[in-house]
Amino acid sequence: MVIFLTGLVSMILMRTLRNDYAKYAREDDDLETLERDVSEESGWKLVHGDVFRTPLNLVLLSALVGTGAQLALLVLLVILLAIVGMLYVGRGSIVTTFIVCYALTSFISGYVSGAMYSRNGGKSWIKSMILTASLFPFMCFGIGFVLNTIAIFYGSLAAIPFGTMVVVFVIWAFISFPLALLGTVVGRNWSGAPNNPCRVKTIPRPIPVKKWYLTPSVISLMGGLLPFGSIFIEMYFVFTSFWNYKVYYVYGFMLLVFLILIVVTVCVTIVGTYFLLNAENYHWQWTSFFSAFSTAVYVYLYSVYYYYVKTKMSGFFQTSFYFGYTLMFCLGLGILCGAVGFLGSHLFVRRIYRNIKCD
Repeated sequence: MVIFLTGLVSMILMRTLRNDYAKYAREDDDLETLERDVSEESGWKLVHGDVFRTPLNLVLLSALVGTGAQLALLVLLVILLAIVGMLYVGRGSIVTTFIVCYALTSFISGYVSGAMYSRNGGKSWIKSMILTASLFPFMCFGIGFVLNTIAIFYGSLAAIPFGTMVVVFVIWAFISFPLALLGTVVGRNWSGAPNNPCRVKTIPRPIPVKKWYLTPSVISLMGGLLPFGSIFIEMYFVFTSFWNYKVYYVYGFMLLVFLILIVVTVCVTIVGTYFLLNAENYHWQWTSFFSAFSTAVYVYLYSVYYYYVKTKMSGFFQTSFYFGYTLMFCLGLGILCGAVGFLGSHLFVRRIYRNIKCD
């Protein structure tokens, strides 16, 4: 069903764009027809002078997109290793593999972030490099520190030993951080040339007031529904495996669901971006990111339902651990989906504006 819906969305979108191109590129000597076409011209073609304008808070967006690209590659790599190897025999082996692979793939986050930051004319390179290298690890560290403090207070065996935390920090400081910095430098020098199809105008175009369902906030909230529907069943198995201590072994199915999630996220985000540009709103960068990020919001809401209906947990300690680690998981999933959605929309926007007259 998801593949069918994705094909349907793609077909509608391509047909609409093809009609737009035919209407926009038509050259007719009839003055009346030409005037009518000009008067009717609206939508995404009118914002060609602003669509490649530098987004607000470029440093943070670049860091999030770079981190999300790394997480996408990381999840794919860990799933493939789980299929090839026998990682499901112990939960600790999955976590260890995840940490080591995260450190080794940090070059990707730096490269994507540095290339994007340079293409948009960024200047604060030190801030960009440090934020890219430390954003997700420090978010996880902050949540983990709070949960560890609670575990120590309750005297639980779930508390992470101090030696383990030192080892993880050393891996980040001496492998992950330098690789992220190296990736940023390489991305800046190799892929950082600004080559937008349309020139950015000096004065920003005013954004007209449109219907409520064409606002960035509504598009962002609606964008996560279909991707969440595509992974809904898989989320049940993952939650059951983690919180009910069942052995998870269907990594081949997880790989298929992950690929479907990527495809659906890209398609839905592109459609949302197209609607936003047709509403003559050129702030598509953050909207495309949050449109895909909202998938994680629905997963977290599902986790609330799962906690009260499917588990028998109670008390402050169990509740804090459940929602704390679920929050960590959802933040990673949201950044991953947000980066995939943004990169897909970025390619789409460059593709459609390449074929129009950007005078």
